Amino acid sequence: MLSRRQQIAAMRQVALAALRGYPLPEGRLTFVTHGENTTFRHDSTAGRHLVRVHRPQRHGDGVDSASAIASEIAWLRSIRDETDLEVPEVLPADDGAVTVTATAAGETRVCSVLRWMDGRIHEDSARPVHLRRLGAAMAALHDQADAWEPPSDFVRIVWDHETFFGDGMIYGGIPAAECWRLLPTPVRVRFEAVAERMADVFAAGDGVGLIHADLHLGNALFEGGRVKLIDFDDCGTGPRLYELAVALWEYRLEDDYPAYVEALRTGYETRRSVDLSRVDDYIAVRQVGFGLWYTGTAQVNPAFAARLGIVDDWSLEMLDACEHR
Repeated sequence: MLSRRQQIAAMRQVALAALRGYPLPEGRLTFVTHGENTTFRHDSTAGRHLVRVHRPQRHGDGVDSASAIASEIAWLRSIRDETDLEVPEVLPADDGAVTVTATAAGETRVCSVLRWMDGRIHEDSARPVHLRRLGAAMAALHDQADAWEPPSDFVRIVWDHETFFGDGMIYGGIPAAECWRLLPTPVRVRFEAVAERMADVFAAGDGVGLIHADLHLGNALFEGGRVKLIDFDDCGTGPRLYELAVALWEYRLEDDYPAYVEALRTGYETRRSVDLSRVDDYIAVRQVGFGLWYTGTAQVNPAFAARLGIVDDWSLEMLDACEHR
């Protein structure tokens, strides 16, 4: 495994190679994140932009990354055209394409560039007002998705039982089945119980539609009274209740959790009705998905490997809370 520094350095070279295909002047490239994708901020006289170096097979085994990212951007463009929601705007490449495939440092990656969005993230300083605003924006997003007709070549993740609990996803370059085998036995047993419990729920197919699929407060920017939605990298078709569960997931063990639930519900119900009686079941689903993703990513990312035991313990604590309500 390359060190984290070596991995980021390689992805930086890929980003620089990709930028040669964009209508941007020379600028400063600043590292932002290295997790699922590797991202950088590009500052120049043309403004600020987010450069995304996408992980191969991010959207499932055998799924073409360029097609999946183009589909994400198609939805973003429709949201910008049809609503007042503030979501990222793509910067097309010189040839008009929404992605560029670049090779450097022995790596070939699909890359995309978005215009930078300013705002404050309240993931670690959440108050009920933030969940209420997020809930209202989430409902507006779902309204738009229900009214929108995706293009015929739309390719995004289908967040169904097989995706969460089967072997269709690739996490950090590791097939999901291998991630299951890498789980400590106590964690794997609990995850399998969630899979069994949710099989009939997913089979019913209730309340399914296009969702962001990762719309927690870490992917919301607040500026004044506005909330901006970012990081649609997980978007696809799935249960709408899962979308709400993701927003609540990180706060499930906090004393203020009931206030967060009520705030999210209040915001969402400014536009759409919602029944949250099964939200704990979908929080458990989220925990399984997160645990498998973290396990796979830990095999290729030293920073994740260092915290894997902590995450396993957290998974058990979260599932205890969800199953003993």
